[in-house]
Amino acid sequence: MIKTFKIWTYKEGDLPLMHYGPMKFVYSIEGDFIEEMERKGNPVVARDPDEAHAFFIPISVTNIIHYLYKPNETFGFQERMQAIVEDYIGVIAERYPYWNRSDGADHFFVSCHDWGPFVSRGNPKLFKNFIRVLCNANSSEGFAPYRDVSMSEINGPLDSIPIISSGQPPYNRSILAYFSGGKHGFIRKRLFQYWGNKEENDIKVYNYLPKGENYTELFGKSKYCLCPSGYEVATSRLIEAIHMGCVPVVIKDHYVLPYSDVLDWTQFSVQVSVDKIPELKRILQEIPFSKYSEMHKKVIEVQRHFMVNLPAKHFDVLHMILHSVWLRRLNVKLNSVI
Repeated sequence: MIKTFKIWTYKEGDLPLMHYGPMKFVYSIEGDFIEEMERKGNPVVARDPDEAHAFFIPISVTNIIHYLYKPNETFGFQERMQAIVEDYIGVIAERYPYWNRSDGADHFFVSCHDWGPFVSRGNPKLFKNFIRVLCNANSSEGFAPYRDVSMSEINGPLDSIPIISSGQPPYNRSILAYFSGGKHGFIRKRLFQYWGNKEENDIKVYNYLPKGENYTELFGKSKYCLCPSGYEVATSRLIEAIHMGCVPVVIKDHYVLPYSDVLDWTQFSVQVSVDKIPELKRILQEIPFSKYSEMHKKVIEVQRHFMVNLPAKHFDVLHMILHSVWLRRLNVKLNSVI
């Protein structure tokens, strides 16, 4: 793919809403990808738009919200955000033939913000074929796996490169399951209802960590790490678990897991429906140690697919995103534009 796939990044637009995105905290993958596509020497970047197989619209939804959103302007802001993106598409469609010849089917953007999917809601006809690369990949809210790409939400530290570790070996992990985080969203509220802050040796679910406990170290000491959806389906806990060699337990409804075209999540995660939360302990205890050990081994194997590298490296998370876009681009038939 890297030798043949070429992407043209449109040059229109100004900082900070275009050509630049966040590279810290939970939306950092959005900025990391934009940075990589703007990098000189990136072998995927086309030298000329006529040689490109796909076209990247370098708009950062996170930055639009960061710089323009005000709490007292909640009403109408989604329409304002939609207008910015639609105006950008209008400019490139007028200047170049590429959008019109495919009706946008070989064009894409990336957004890790929860509001990323809202961009296309105001004009469904315009975005009918457009490839949306989203962290908030909710199939009940219009995410279409045949067209859209589910992107992993990664909590980037200040240096933008998350730590990767194998943690403790399987036989040294004394905690059955672990979660620490806020109670926002009905799934997490249900999790806390049954397992939160209790004197439970096997399943540790905290809103606030007890004194002396370390958030990251607990990932490395746990066999399974609970990854419940919050307000939206995606959670950075999923990738934090993988980074620390902990088998993720995905507790979700309607979440299309990242890079499912090529990754078989059943090999390295446990998926639990929301209505099974009261049975978590039984479900996990019934998994034989041999099966758990194999899943742990697979987690270590797939870590490279969730690593952030700048510049990108073969098989890392930025290449996983590009590969997912490439797979969807293969199905596009271009119309001639005179």
